[in-house]
Amino acid sequence: MSEQPDQRYEVSRQVDATPAEVFALLCTPGGHVAIDSSGMLQSAEGDPVRAVGDTFVVHMDRESLGDLPMGAYDVTVVITGFAQDAALEWTISGTVQPPIQHRYGYRLEPSGTGTLVTSYYDWSQVLERYRRAIAFPVVPVAALGATLGILARTLRAD
Repeated sequence: MSEQPDQRYEVSRQVDATPAEVFALLCTPGGHVAIDSSGMLQSAEGDPVRAVGDTFVVHMDRESLGDLPMGAYDVTVVITGFAQDAALEWTISGTVQPPIQHRYGYRLEPSGTGTLVTSYYDWSQVLERYRRAIAFPVVPVAALGATLGILARTLRAD
């Protein structure tokens, strides 16, 4: 696990699945809900993503973080990076407008035993007014590692 506390952190884990299998799960709205360790993602709707600009809706509940009394709300996931079987990145558009511009993503590298999956959270593009109003990072680095553990378990079960 590496951490760059100023504006970005990332974690990596070996997963016993091909990059194509990992990528297929990550491209589905339900896949994000299935592997979420934060407890915020409740359900999702929309088609699997296939390109930059694609979107889907996630029904959220922030109470699991215990930081802001937002309750249930929806966000639109907007794909900002897409490389088939290699990388997926997104930002969210939701109750705060204009969008905050924090980015989440995965990089996939084939390995001898499956795929090295790297998950990252980047808040380097967040506007100063949001940095003053919201404590960043929103998602703790441990949640990224836990999500990768759930990802590994989910793909192993299939």
